[in-house]
Amino acid sequence: MASARALNWLRTRDRGFAALRRSARTALVMPSLFAFGDKVIGNPTLATFAAFGSFAMLLLVDFAGPMRNRLRAQAALAVTGAVFVCFGTLVSNSAWVAAAAMTLVAFGVLFAGVVSSVLAGATTSLLLAFILPVSIPGPVSSIPDRLAGWGLASVVALLAIALLWPAPARDPVRSGAIAACRALAARLRAEVAHVLGEGSAAEHDAALAGSDGALAALQATFFATPYRPTGLSTAARAIVRLVDELKWLDAIVAQAAPRPAGKVDRRACAVKVAAASVLECSADALDAPQRAAAPLHTALADLDAALGALEQHATSTPPDGDDAITSLDPSFRAQELSFIVTQIAGNVDLAVMAERRSWLDQLLGRRPAGASGGLATAQERAGAHVERHSLWLQNSVRGAVALGLAVLVADLSGAQHAFWVVLGALAVLRTNALSTGQNAVRGLVGTTVGFAVGGVLIVLIGTNTTVLWVLLPFAVLFAGLAPATISFAAGQAAFTVTLLILFNLIAPEGWKIGLVRIEDVAIGSAVSLAVGLLFWPRGAATALGTALAEAYVDSANYLAGAVRFGIARCDATAPPARAPEAEAIRAAAASRRLDDTFRNYLAERGSKPAALAEVTSLVTGVVGLRLAADAVLDLWQREAVSHGDRSAAQAELLGNTERMTRWYGGFAESLVGRGAVPDPQPRDSLADRRLVAAVQNDLSDGNGGGTATAVRMIWTGDHLDAARRLQDSLVGPARAATTA
Repeated sequence: MASARALNWLRTRDRGFAALRRSARTALVMPSLFAFGDKVIGNPTLATFAAFGSFAMLLLVDFAGPMRNRLRAQAALAVTGAVFVCFGTLVSNSAWVAAAAMTLVAFGVLFAGVVSSVLAGATTSLLLAFILPVSIPGPVSSIPDRLAGWGLASVVALLAIALLWPAPARDPVRSGAIAACRALAARLRAEVAHVLGEGSAAEHDAALAGSDGALAALQATFFATPYRPTGLSTAARAIVRLVDELKWLDAIVAQAAPRPAGKVDRRACAVKVAAASVLECSADALDAPQRAAAPLHTALADLDAALGALEQHATSTPPDGDDAITSLDPSFRAQELSFIVTQIAGNVDLAVMAERRSWLDQLLGRRPAGASGGLATAQERAGAHVERHSLWLQNSVRGAVALGLAVLVADLSGAQHAFWVVLGALAVLRTNALSTGQNAVRGLVGTTVGFAVGGVLIVLIGTNTTVLWVLLPFAVLFAGLAPATISFAAGQAAFTVTLLILFNLIAPEGWKIGLVRIEDVAIGSAVSLAVGLLFWPRGAATALGTALAEAYVDSANYLAGAVRFGIARCDATAPPARAPEAEAIRAAAASRRLDDTFRNYLAERGSKPAALAEVTSLVTGVVGLRLAADAVLDLWQREAVSHGDRSAAQAELLGNTERMTRWYGGFAESLVGRGAVPDPQPRDSLADRRLVAAVQNDLSDGNGGGTATAVRMIWTGDHLDAARRLQDSLVGPARAATTA
C-alpha cells in the first residue's frame, strides 16, 4: 500500500517518469564510471571527467523523438563537448583569458538555443562541458586524460540511452496537431449538417466542444516548454507551423457561425465539407507518414474544385447594391477557410515527404521540393533575435557576462573549487533580478541543508570509503529526482551531498569540504544577482509588452503591404507591383521574438500581472494579422488580373488600409504604456457602399457581368474588415493587462 502511494505521488510530480528515468540511468552509470576511472585505471582526472560527463549527458539533457534522432543529437552533444573540453583546458591557466573564453562560449551556447529546441535543451550540458575544464586549471598534457574521461562518458551514455529503460518515442506537438485536425474536421461536418438540417443541435454542440478541447490541449502542449519545440529538420519545422495555422483556422470557423434558417449557400457548404476531408487526410498522413500521399492530394484537388465552383458563381454576376458585401460573405468565408486549410495540408505534405526520404538522402541533406535549408532557417531564426528588445538576446548576454565574471572572480579569489562558483552562478540565473535573487536564496538554503546532511554522514562514516561508494548511487538518484519532484532547493541539497561524497572519495577532507561548497555557491549566486541587477532586471513581463507592440506593428504593416501589392497589380500604368517580402520577413521575425518572450513569461516564477487567457488572446491576435496578410498576398498572386480604371476602388482600399495600420499603431503604443488602449473601430457601412460603387463603376466587364478582379477587391476589403473585427477581441484583454 505504501509503495502504491509513493508511486502515485511520484507519477503526479514526474509525468511519464522522465526524471526518474534520467536519474536511474545516471545513478547506475556515473558511480560505475567514477569507480572505473579511479580504482581500475587509477586516474583521478579521467574519473572526474567521466563522472561529470555522464552527469551532463544523462541527467541534464533528455532529447525527444525517435531513437535514431535521439542518438544523433546525443552524438553531436558528445563531439561538441569534447571540443569544449580541449578548448577549456587550453585557456584555463590565465584568469582573464579563461573569463573571456567563458563569456564568448556561454553567449554562443545560450544564443544558439534560439535556433533549435534540440540546442536549447542541451544548453546546460554544453555549458557544463566547458565550465569543468575552464575552471580547473590544467596543462596541455592533461587534455588526453580529460578527453578520455569525457569520451568514456559519451560512449556509455549512448548505450545507456538506447538500452537502459529507453524513453518511448514522443512528439506531443505532433499528436496534438493530429487530434486538432480531426476535431476541426468533425466540427466543419457538424456545422454543414446543422445548416442543412441533417444533424442535431446536440451533435453540433459536441463537435464544437471537441474542437475547443483539442485546440486548448495543443496550445497548452506547445507552450509547455520555455523554448519553441522544433528542430532544424524539415519535418519538425513544418509540423510546428501547424500550431499557429490550426489556432487561426479555429478562429475562422468560429466566425462563420451556422445559420439553419434562411438561404443556404450549398457551394460554401461543399467547400467546408471538402476542407474537412483535407483535414482528415492531413491527420492520417501525420499519423502514418509512410503511407501513400494520394488521399491527401486527392482531397486537395477536391477542395480546389469546390472553391473554383464557388468563385465561378461569385464572379458570374457583378456585386449589386448595398447587399453586395453581405452577398459575397459566404464566398469570402469559404475562400478564407480554403486558404488556411491548404496551408495546413501543404505543411503536412512537406513533413511527410521529409520523413519518407531514405536514410542516405537525410544524411546528405537532400531536401524535398519546396523545403528551405536548415542553414538558411538557422540564419533566419538567429537574425530575428539580433535586436536589442529580444529577450533571448538579453538573457544570452546576461548569462554570458555572469558566467564570465564567475570564472574571473573564482580564479582571482583563489577559490579552492572554482567550478562550484561557476555552477552556482549558472544554477540561479533567471530572466529578472528578483527571480535570480529568489533562486540565490533557495540555492544557498539547499546547499546549507545538503552540507548539514552530508557533513553528518561524513562524520558518522569517517574514512570508510566502502560506505561512501554504496551511498553514491542513491545520492545521485535523489539529486536527479529532487528538482523535478520536490523543489529547486531540495535539488541543490541533494547535489551538495553528491559532491561531498565524490570529493571525499577522490581526496578525503571530511565535512570541511561542505563549507567550501557553501562559500563558492554564495560567490556564484552573488555574481548572478549583481549581473541581473545591471542587465535588464525587469524580466519577461515588461519585455512581453514590447514584443507584442512590435509584432502588431510589423504584422499590420505586412497586411498593408499585401493590400498595396494587390491593388497595384490592377493598374496597367503603374510600375510593376512589388511583393511585400521585406515586410513579411520583419513580421515573421517579430512573431518569433514574441513567441520566445511569451515562453519566458510563462516559465518565469512569481505571480503574473495579467490573466493567462488575456495574454494568450493578445499573442493569438498577431497570428490572425499575419495570416490575413498571407491570404491577401495569395489572393492576388495566383491569378491574372484584368486592367482598367481602378482609381476609385484603390482609394477606398488604401483609405481602409491606412485606418487599419493607424489603429494598430495606437494599440501597440498602449501596450508599452504610451497612451490608452483605443476603442475598436466601428464598421463603416458608407465605406462598404463606396467600395461596391467603385467596383461596379470601374470593374464591370462591359457586358453586365462581373470580373474576378472585382470580387478579389471586395474580398481584400473583407480581409481588412476581418482585421477590424479582430480589434473587438483585443481591446478587453489589452485593457486588463495594461491596468493589472
